[in-house]
Amino acid sequence: METAGIALLLGFLLDLLLGDPHFLWHPVRGIGWLISHWEKLLRKAFSKSQRGEMAGGILLVLGVIVYTLIPPAFLLWLAYRAGTGIGIAVETLFCYQLLAARSLRDESKKVYDALRQEGLPAGRKAVSMIVGRDTENLTEEGVVKAAVETVAENTSDGEIAPLLFMACGGALAGFFYKAVNTMDSMVGYQNEKYLFFGRAAARLDDVLNYIPSRLAAVLMTAACWLTGLDGRNAWKIYKRDRWNHASPNSAQTEAVMAGGLGVELAGDAMYFGVLHKKKTIGNPDRKIEPEDILRANRLMIVASCLGMAAVAAVKWGWKLLF
Repeated sequence: METAGIALLLGFLLDLLLGDPHFLWHPVRGIGWLISHWEKLLRKAFSKSQRGEMAGGILLVLGVIVYTLIPPAFLLWLAYRAGTGIGIAVETLFCYQLLAARSLRDESKKVYDALRQEGLPAGRKAVSMIVGRDTENLTEEGVVKAAVETVAENTSDGEIAPLLFMACGGALAGFFYKAVNTMDSMVGYQNEKYLFFGRAAARLDDVLNYIPSRLAAVLMTAACWLTGLDGRNAWKIYKRDRWNHASPNSAQTEAVMAGGLGVELAGDAMYFGVLHKKKTIGNPDRKIEPEDILRANRLMIVASCLGMAAVAAVKWGWKLLF
């Protein structure tokens, strides 16, 4: 396995073991600052018309991608010039920071702990840290559903997609993906403020996640069988409900999660005080409960391990054959 593959495997293991240490600077924070800074500049530079906002949004995408890639590219170039071991160490650190399985598990488990130990108000506060919807009026069922949906969607966005990009192009491909995905999460909203300005970021994110979201769905279905969930129903609901979302990708993993757990996800939700009508995903075979957060996390971790194993097998098999 080449140096980038070794770095990816080591980074994957570090992520599972350690998660994101809060004392360590995280590159996604830098990407977020870059997006906010460029947005302010571009909104001043371009008119408020539809054409002006779309042009500004395209420049945002180009500028953020370029400025995101320059620092890690330079650091990797310096590191590998200093020695293969140093290069692998730096690339391992980057891969470790670009994966999010452990942090996703930890942050969603805080919702479970808050509900169990402190009650609904604490659960609402905890889930507000990981979702974009309004949470102040959510029921316990709504809080749990929001947390489970976040785990489902981020199994692809936070783990399988960056894993796949880094498997194909090393840490720099991972930074490219994270730049686009972070832009989508910050400006890719279907509201008055971002409908045109965020369109380029949203569309590019849809393209980049098309294959990873479907691969994640397959891995999650396999993981259902390994974690004691209903793999047969997961595949059934996936085939039926994978398009029940405005995004072409989000329902892919949510459908598997809903089917595997035997619950109903999605449905109407409030964003910035506005009710958004959404289709449901899955069947309400039973009422969703806080323990489903733990089950969703187990499913996400096992699917991630299957993804890493598949990547390692492909890379090892390719080297063996060629």
